[in-house]
Amino acid sequence: MEIMNPWILWVGLAVVAVIVPVAFLIRKKRDAYSGGIKAANTEKLKNSPVYKRLELRYNILRALVVTGLVGSIVSSLVLASRIYKTDNAVTGVKKRDIIMCLDVSYSLYELNAEITDYWKGVVKGLEGDRIGINIFNTSTVTYVPLTDDYDYVWEKLDELGKYFSMQKEYEELVGKKSSQLTDEEKKKKMDLRSELNYFDAGTLYQNANRGSSLVGEGLGTALYSFPYLGESDRTRVIIMCTDNELNAYDKEVMNLKEASDACAKSKVTVYGIFPGKDQFFRPEQFDYEGLSAEFRSAVENTGGKFYIRTPDMPVSEITSDIKKQEAMMVKMVVASQTIDLPEVPFIILFLCLVLAATAGLVLQR
Repeated sequence: MEIMNPWILWVGLAVVAVIVPVAFLIRKKRDAYSGGIKAANTEKLKNSPVYKRLELRYNILRALVVTGLVGSIVSSLVLASRIYKTDNAVTGVKKRDIIMCLDVSYSLYELNAEITDYWKGVVKGLEGDRIGINIFNTSTVTYVPLTDDYDYVWEKLDELGKYFSMQKEYEELVGKKSSQLTDEEKKKKMDLRSELNYFDAGTLYQNANRGSSLVGEGLGTALYSFPYLGESDRTRVIIMCTDNELNAYDKEVMNLKEASDACAKSKVTVYGIFPGKDQFFRPEQFDYEGLSAEFRSAVENTGGKFYIRTPDMPVSEITSDIKKQEAMMVKMVVASQTIDLPEVPFIILFLCLVLAATAGLVLQR
């Protein structure tokens, strides 16, 4: 505990120490006999029980008035001098910036649906973390910019969940021959295509010329979605879900290795989620082991971990593991601040004023 303006207290106490004795002297001098006729034989009156009781009462009340007034003056001086304490207070908790980077190729709708459904529960328990969502295929869409508005994130995850459900329905209808479809199913297929175009218009931009599943560009875009990338004021994480089935018709702006190196240089940790063999799209066309090894290498290059989604390793367990590891990297910002402590002197001031006022009123009776 310290005093911010000690001079107020010391000067005030010095003034009080001078004024109070002077006031008593003046009072005593005024009360002294200075003329007139003295009353004789007062000793008997002064020794009577009634006189002594009234005199004691008077002296006690006068002492209470003086005590109350002096206490009020001193406590006022203490308030004016500002008693405070210095406290190391946590002024902010610098937590994680997390970007979910989802490959929204139709081959991954089941894994993406599981991720978005699980993350709707995760965001409810977050505090201080900022969440962003990027979806990519040929091109990347920043579907949710980094935000701590978890209600908004929940709403957008819900929309994505519906998108992946529509992908599943559409793929099931596409898998049937046209002759096998009922009129209702044909109409459903057209309606689904129309709704899916809303999402695909952004992620399939120039698809005919550039191809699809441009994984390196998807990761690179997620990286450069972080604000103030050169400043390490927050832990930055990308959770990327892809099957790494690159189908580029031309050279990528940034390939997977280049994007991984850029993440490592910027101290952005990537956690990769890869589908299991039973969910891998066109295993006869794409090398499962080779693509998973390439994606693993890119992820581990950033200091992250690579996960294969299997029945024994569901998305819930993968995400819990990611949260547990990243929690150790949270930084705390501690700042020194002064906190005024007016409560005690204010209470004393109030009580002293009440005491002096009450004693003074009783004295007047």
